[in-house]
Amino acid sequence: MKIHYFAMAMAVALSTMSCSQKEAGPAYIGPSEIKIEDGLMSPEALLSLGRLSDPVLSPDGKSILYGVSYTSIEENRTCRNLFLIGTDGSGKVQLTKEGRSISNARFSPDGKYIFYVQGGQIWKAPFNGKSLGKPQQVTEIKAGVSEFRLSPDGKWLLYSSTVPGAVKTPKDSDPKLDKAQAYVVDDLMYRHWDHWTTERPQVFLSPLEGGMIKDSVSAMINILGEGAGKYELPLEPSSGMEQLNWSPDGKYVAYSCKKVSSGKEYAFSTDTEIYFYNVATGATTMIPMGGGYDTDPIFSPDGSKIAWISMARNGYEADKTRLFVADFVDGAVSGIRELTSAFKYNATNPVWSADSKSLYFCALTEGLGALYKVPADTSAQPARLTPEDAWYDFGGIFGFSGDLLLASYASMEFPTELVAVNEKDGGFTQLSHENDHILSQLKPYKTEAKWLETVDGKEMLTWILYPPQFDSTKVYPAIEIFLGGPQGTLSQEWSYRWNYRLMCNQGYIVVLPNRRGTTAFGQDWCEEISGDYIGLNMQDYLTAGKYIKSKPYVGKLAGCGASYGGYSVYYMAGIHGDTYDCFIAHAGIFDEKYMYGETEELWFPNWDNGGLTEYAYTPGEVGPHGDGKTFGGMQQAGSPWSDAPKARRHYANSPDMNVTKWHTPILCIHGMMDFRIPYDQGMEAFNAAQMMGVPSKLVVFPEENHWIIQPQNALFWHRTYFDWLDRWCK
Repeated sequence: MKIHYFAMAMAVALSTMSCSQKEAGPAYIGPSEIKIEDGLMSPEALLSLGRLSDPVLSPDGKSILYGVSYTSIEENRTCRNLFLIGTDGSGKVQLTKEGRSISNARFSPDGKYIFYVQGGQIWKAPFNGKSLGKPQQVTEIKAGVSEFRLSPDGKWLLYSSTVPGAVKTPKDSDPKLDKAQAYVVDDLMYRHWDHWTTERPQVFLSPLEGGMIKDSVSAMINILGEGAGKYELPLEPSSGMEQLNWSPDGKYVAYSCKKVSSGKEYAFSTDTEIYFYNVATGATTMIPMGGGYDTDPIFSPDGSKIAWISMARNGYEADKTRLFVADFVDGAVSGIRELTSAFKYNATNPVWSADSKSLYFCALTEGLGALYKVPADTSAQPARLTPEDAWYDFGGIFGFSGDLLLASYASMEFPTELVAVNEKDGGFTQLSHENDHILSQLKPYKTEAKWLETVDGKEMLTWILYPPQFDSTKVYPAIEIFLGGPQGTLSQEWSYRWNYRLMCNQGYIVVLPNRRGTTAFGQDWCEEISGDYIGLNMQDYLTAGKYIKSKPYVGKLAGCGASYGGYSVYYMAGIHGDTYDCFIAHAGIFDEKYMYGETEELWFPNWDNGGLTEYAYTPGEVGPHGDGKTFGGMQQAGSPWSDAPKARRHYANSPDMNVTKWHTPILCIHGMMDFRIPYDQGMEAFNAAQMMGVPSKLVVFPEENHWIIQPQNALFWHRTYFDWLDRWCK
């Protein structure tokens, strides 16, 4: 259930774009000039912040190209434009002022052009180092383009578009039935995240020889080959072109793809491998890992090695993410080796050093996002580069400037900005200041990192945010956040939905426990939640809740969460409702049996509901447990009909089994386009609360998915959230 905001936000932006830059369209949206009189953040102020994303270093190493999205609440839309800044943070220039969003901007290898996506097509504009010239349309693809990558020599274009998917409509069988509306399916994975799979993303290769690339068979080479329509590339819903990379000589494309045999297996498997596509011959080879989730392939600058991120176990989305490297020659690998075998944490976002001897990566470490470096020959363990006392989440490195690592970072105090980190001493300097004019108007507040002792004698990092001008002689309401995922981390990240600075600015103490199942404290702590949703992690919530309620300055306490956090709300409402004075569940799981039968990625509930089985069976063979049904080799050991003890315990303790004990006021929120946890879960919870006589409210957003993205919907979400909290906690 992990989710990645940037990739999905880009998809939403692309879906609303016009197909031609020349058509009359919406007006430009610029930075907000909002004035904050009381020094407190409001939902309106939150939505007014500029959202910086996708930084790229220029070929000459002197400038950083990036985009910023600005929001108009009145127009109910967000628009992204391009900026340029020096690697020392000086000389900021705005390159575009378009009314339609621009995304995926990239320099040509010689730095003379900037390519980008707008209106679902690729454009290029001359670049003189300070400004852009008149743009020229590069593609004319009927299905549209979402992202692209230029080859190192600039002669080839690799881009993602769509092909027909598994779901059929009446006009597929009879073109005359063009007004009939129906979805026809005969296999699983017929819908994903927020859409029916009438089409799937795939990646095409076309030569760049001066003209426009048009929608024709001769101009578009599908790198997945013939008969590959059932595969997704990039993998939905959150992957992008970061899952495809060119070799430095331009002869190969490395990509991550899940090539399993059927819709049923596709729904139950995470078996994603790294493949190499030979541009000259069309031949494809594979890194022989087998089983787990292999992603983020990246060639070394000298082309002699390939690095990637790997999970070991099929069907498990929260397995440890390990950093691997192998020698690469002519589409084949040798000397496969892991660089993080003794490293406690998850490695992400690998980047090669310029000399091809080392790799940099990110890792969430004890609640903080840190940068690391490790030799590619496994001669040493990873070394932390960012300070342990720096309360920030450092993101992926996108370039180098001497001894400086160019990256992004954020915290609970501010959204993403560009930063330069000195590799020698860990010192860092913020380069961009996109939102200083708004954040400088806000009053400061205090954040505390508290290590609480759990019921089994372990320690749990719990962040506590106090309202501005906190006075311990007064009494404040508190909010405890139940984390979603269920595997994730409450780190120093910034969110535009669950924003903790906004919450504490409304006069609440905000409590963020990194309970069992969080991913920044080692794999053992992470795995204690799988197959045990109702166990120690619920006690962890209570540990944090009882701790904060014991303070003389705390009055009432609310329990709030989304996704698995929503499950936690519904479960707590029936088991430990006396600890909390009100609840809010967004997109929560209420009925586990029903959820198993209606969600799309079935590998997730199959594993986390107690089916802790590695999949290596042949079609029709019963797995080693001997207690689950099989099909095509995939055992449904976590299903409601399984006899596995963990699964039986799990379903017997589904939140819906305890509604007769509900008595605490509860708000249920859901998006109707949410296919991960369908909206009828929220309806069923609300209906149950009503029948139990529990004060309750239901809010359903017809056009939203697992997240609430549209500006006016987001504003209404925040207002509803705080209205409910104020009603029952103030």
